[in-house]
This record gives sequence, structure tokens and C-alpha cells, in this order.
Amino acid sequence: MQVSQFFDNTLLSKYNTSGPRYTSYPTALEFHDNFKHEDFIQAVQNSENRDLSLYVHIPFCHTLCYYCGCNKVITRHREKADTYLEYLAKEIALQAPLFTEYSVKQLHWGGGTPSFLTHEQITTLVSLLKEKFNFSDDLEMSIEIDPREIEMDLAEHLFSLGFNRLSLGVQDLDLKVQQAINRVQSTEFIGNFIHHAKQVGFQSINIDLIYGLPHQTLENFKKTLDKAHEWDVDRISLFSYAHLPSRFAAQRKLRDEWLPNTQEKFALMKLAIETLCDYGYDFIGMDHFAKPNDELSIAQNDGSLHRNFQGYTTRGGCDLLGLGVSSISAIGNSFSQNIKDLKEYYQAITEQQHAQVVGVSLSEDDVIRGEVIRELMCNLYLDKNQISEKYNINFDDYFADDLPLLNTFIDDGLVENNADCIRVDQKARLLIRIICMSFDAYMKKHVNQQRFSRVI
Repeated sequence: MQVSQFFDNTLLSKYNTSGPRYTSYPTALEFHDNFKHEDFIQAVQNSENRDLSLYVHIPFCHTLCYYCGCNKVITRHREKADTYLEYLAKEIALQAPLFTEYSVKQLHWGGGTPSFLTHEQITTLVSLLKEKFNFSDDLEMSIEIDPREIEMDLAEHLFSLGFNRLSLGVQDLDLKVQQAINRVQSTEFIGNFIHHAKQVGFQSINIDLIYGLPHQTLENFKKTLDKAHEWDVDRISLFSYAHLPSRFAAQRKLRDEWLPNTQEKFALMKLAIETLCDYGYDFIGMDHFAKPNDELSIAQNDGSLHRNFQGYTTRGGCDLLGLGVSSISAIGNSFSQNIKDLKEYYQAITEQQHAQVVGVSLSEDDVIRGEVIRELMCNLYLDKNQISEKYNINFDDYFADDLPLLNTFIDDGLVENNADCIRVDQKARLLIRIICMSFDAYMKKHVNQQRFSRVI
């Protein structure tokens, strides 16, 4: 892979606008409260799928990271998690009977940080999930970890319960950057924990990195990238910091003059991609990296890579059930989301016997456009004939109003549109979100695209 082809400054500057990350289509902005729990139940019954992915949201964090836009609760009182787990257990007991015919192929814990929980709390929750759902023997179990508040023996404990994938939030290893974002952590401990987890038996370890943070420079971010290589992690998620202080109050603590400007942020991204590819990682989608023998790399090479609310994944055939505050589900031709406020979540579980607050039933047009966008996001390629045959349409006629929107990309040599396929050039990989917006029927009404993050 020629890494240099990703970086045409003129083109990237031209198209560096805001747009969805397309972890779903329609995006969460289209969810509404007219979608009721009865619609969710109907979606389960009508779904042709019987493989399930479970997502469990643990909202708690010990301290506030100023860059973070996730749904979280900041507290140092672990007993608050006991209360949360009581209500989560009630939700699990209410939802599980709807999925007796399903086999769970994937379980992921996110947050917040699930490692906020004690060993005993983690064990209790795993036992409950395995009691209420049918778990496959071929189960992928992953969990997100904050390395600041854990002990070394967490690795043994998680592995003993069946977890086989770990994801550590690293973001940046430079002390000045860490102090600015209120996330000071030990580089030595992170390295030791990763090494220890491998010795315990974990076969897949991911770290999250962010570029565009306060005080990041090419020199100090290169040291973070070099450490990732030294740790020999299997996957790396590289995210662009989205500075949206009007939406996330904590980001107001980050002064604009601390942040890299557009050119500096572009240089940080370029450095990261070049460095990680030089170290032998495959560039997955638009923001992930994986070793060539990793499942993500294999899936991208054979065209089976999938994208959902958890990002790029190899388990595209599963319905997704979200459990816990703010979690999102994708069941059959529907999306739905739980209440985001913790107290309201507790009240809803008690009074309504569910926590769902918004959702959307997908029209046939949503399904078709969703598949087109997903294929382009994952594979940079779309077989028009396959879509036409699957949905009994003529692709070019169906998208007659949308295809002209590709012309500007075609003129710039970024996209090829012929009778049989749409092919996105590798040099447009970083712009794939913007290209996919051409097929987004909802985008026309989002005049203020600042509700989304910028591409670079």
C-alpha cells in the first residue's frame, strides 16, 4: 500500500468539511420518540437474524477527561455502580426473553469505563448475562479499560471470565498533553499491563489514540506511536479530536490556542498513518490499523468488513442489543436508543419496564442507502449489479438524483463511476465520509453540519 497516496493537501483541504461517521444510516439524529417499545418488540420478531451482539454500557469514570464527548458519570464512589448494576440486571431480565432464539456471538463492554467496576461486580454481571442469554462457543468478548485505575491482576480476572479482547484508552503519552486533558497516566504501567495480558492469554489487544489534542507536536506524538509499536499491540484506533465546546462543556477547559491548527493537525494525522503503516500495520477503513493476520485485516481484504455503532467489526451478520443507559440497538430494520440520563434510566426501568426513549423503523429506501454507504465505508467499492439484484431496482435509475453529486469527486480523480460499480480511489480513503454523504437522503435538511465532526 502506497501511504503517500492518502495525502494530497489540496484535495484534503478542499473537502475537509463536517459529516457523519456513518456508524449507522440513518444517523442517530433521525431517531424520534414516535418509535415505541412495541415497535422494538415487533422488530425482534420480524428480524431474519438469529445471531446477536450484546453491547453493555458502563457509564462511570473516576475522573473527567476534558476532550471526552461520551455519555459518562464522573464519580469515585464505587457503590454507585452497585445501584446501576441492580437496574441493569432488571433491564437484562426484561429484554432477554425476547431473544431466546438468538445465539450471542459477540459481547462488548464500553463506557465510561467498564474497568471502574470491581472484580466482584464484573463477575456478577458476566454471570448474569450468561445465565439470561444463549452464548455461542465461538464468542468474542471485549472490554474497554482505563489503565489509570486498575491493578495488574485485572487481566487474569477478565481472562478467567471469558474475555478475549482488550481495548485500552491511551490517547497520548506526553505529560504536557495529558495534563491539559486531565488524563495523566503511567507509560510504564500501560506497557507492563499489555505485556502481562499477553502472557495471561489475550490474543487481541487494541489501544485508542487521538490526534489534534492540546500541545501535540510531531515530535511528541511520534514517541506515542513508537511506543504502540514497541508494545506490539494488535489493533490501533486513531481518532481525530472533535472540538465541539458548545456541545461538551468540559471541552471549554481546552483553550483554542493550545490546539493544533488545521495544517498542524493534518501533519499529525499524516505522521500517524505513515508511521503505523511503516511499522507493518494495515490501514483499516478510515481510522483503524491492524496487523495483517488480524481478523479486521482479513475481513477488509475479502470484502466482509462491516461497520456499526461500535465502529469497524468482523461480525456484521449480528443484530445488536444495547443494554444500559444511552446504549443503542440495531435489531432487524430498526435502530433504538436508551435514555441518556442515569436517574431517568432508573425511573424508566421501574415504571415502563424498559429504557428505550427514541428510535426509527427503517424504510426500504433507508435499508438500500444504508447498504450502499456501508459498502463504500468498509470496502471503498460498490457492486451496482449486486444492489440492483438484491433490491429489485435499477441502480442508476434509483439513484439518478444522487449520482451527479459524485461528479466533483470524479473530476478530482477520487471516484470512478461506471455501469457496473462505484470505486473509490485509495487517495480518497480519508474523505470517504464526505463521498458517502452523496447517498444520504437526510443530509439535505442538515444545513448546519457542525452537528457532526470534521473529517480531518
